[in-house]
Amino acid sequence: MSKDAIHPIHTDQAPAAIGPYSQAVAANFAFKGTVVFCSGQIGLDPATGNLREGFEAQVDQALANMQAVIKAAGGELSGIVKLTLFLTDLANFGIANAKMEALLPKPYPARSTVGVAALPKGAQFEIEATLVV
Repeated sequence: MSKDAIHPIHTDQAPAAIGPYSQAVAANFAFKGTVVFCSGQIGLDPATGNLREGFEAQVDQALANMQAVIKAAGGELSGIVKLTLFLTDLANFGIANAKMEALLPKPYPARSTVGVAALPKGAQFEIEATLVV
């Protein structure tokens, strides 16, 4: 998908983004593209089926898992228009933000971050993506 097809939306009438995301993203569907809705990915190692140890390792693995799914769908990180992050401890928000900023190309996708009581298999982090291919 062409980067020209994705346009970040910004207004000073709403709070500025406090991390690597846009207030909103418009995707131009004048081309024949496909919207892909990725299921949530946690920090499970696909080779062992075990959850990685520690928050940072789980974020790294969940992001790698998300990238693998996106690649299998024929997409790229630049095609992501919306991300949702789930954290069991919002004190780790800064760590997740830094890892997202290092990984994602600009313009950043829209994003929501949700604090949750628990995630599958005792995970501390989960991520889901919507992208255009």
